[in-house]
Amino acid sequence: MLSRAALVVAGLTCAVAVLVAGASPALADDVRGVQQPVIDTLDLSRAWRTSKGAGVTVAVLDSGVDPGHRDLAGSVTVGRDFTAGANPPGVPPRRLHGTYMASLIAGHGHGPGGGQGVIGVAPAARVLSVRVILEDEEPGFVRFNTARRFENVVARGIRYAVDRGAHVINMSISKELATKEERAAVRYAISKGVVLVAAAGNEGAAKTGRAGFAPYSYPAAFPGVVSVGATDRRLRRATFSNWNASVLLAAPGVDIMGAGPGDAYWVGQGTSQATALVSGVAALIKARYPDMSPPLVVQALAASATDRPPGGYDTGTGFGVVNAARALAEARRLARHTETATGPRAHDPAAPIGAGSRGPIAVVARDHTAVTVYGTIAAAATAGALTSLASMYVLVRRVRRAQSSQEA
Repeated sequence: MLSRAALVVAGLTCAVAVLVAGASPALADDVRGVQQPVIDTLDLSRAWRTSKGAGVTVAVLDSGVDPGHRDLAGSVTVGRDFTAGANPPGVPPRRLHGTYMASLIAGHGHGPGGGQGVIGVAPAARVLSVRVILEDEEPGFVRFNTARRFENVVARGIRYAVDRGAHVINMSISKELATKEERAAVRYAISKGVVLVAAAGNEGAAKTGRAGFAPYSYPAAFPGVVSVGATDRRLRRATFSNWNASVLLAAPGVDIMGAGPGDAYWVGQGTSQATALVSGVAALIKARYPDMSPPLVVQALAASATDRPPGGYDTGTGFGVVNAARALAEARRLARHTETATGPRAHDPAAPIGAGSRGPIAVVARDHTAVTVYGTIAAAATAGALTSLASMYVLVRRVRRAQSSQEA
């Protein structure tokens, strides 16, 4: 396979862009060794003692996944191609980017004990391949990015994945404009308990807005979606990674080893790869705690991040770098909680607050000491205010009397 300087699908109009800043081929014998820094950073060896993602399906909304790659064989279900009709008849999809991402999520290696090739974050998980983008080398690329019938393929892909049992949806894709259909699809997925993870974007070094931040990318910037930035070898924000307030956390995104079609291997960089790694960690959590809601999975990911920036958050790496072992430990702590109130006095989320309520709110606990202290403070403040007003009144009267005497 010939080396390549870059693999970038540039968006046109409402186009979806593949987020690989650079990729080049590698030899099979080098794979696991090149992967080791990522394995160590995510603390996967320890995490795998608790979960390897068994029983979880991760939908990869991308350019398609090669189900025959030896490191993915038996783990891939090929779903619908929402780009059908963009390429001329008889032109097969390249499936490079999608295979790459799927291997980072659920690659299981090959050979004795699976010790060769790519090992994904959740090697026991399954992949549902949903094709929603074309790579820029494909002949139908321009048609795909200009025809209105392909405008909402991401929204349709999300709903398709949810309805076919996906637990996590990986979207290593990005575009500048959002649609109401995509927002509705995101809400639908979350309502069904599906965790959505998307790339923050690769324009961080080239495009900066008036406020000094890189542009927002969609679907990553939708509320409820885990927006992922990329870090370099020193676990600092990679220069290409977008930085803005949508970024929740980060993962390694430079010199990342992955699989390509035809049993090939590639090394690349981008927020795409970082996103796939975070999706893998989400799959580990959902496998161990299948009933955990998306908000609590997100909380586990963010609260357990390492290499936290000063102050706890910044727009480049969010709350820090994802850590699989710590995320599973945090998920264990959160597993006994729910983000939804229950019980006879719980408010119905479908009803407006106030109207149709179940009656007055009962005070179940009263801190009498606090009530006394704050009451005393309030009384003293009131007395002080009244004293001040009285003093001002007296002074004004005196001034007016003095002026009257002088005029007389």
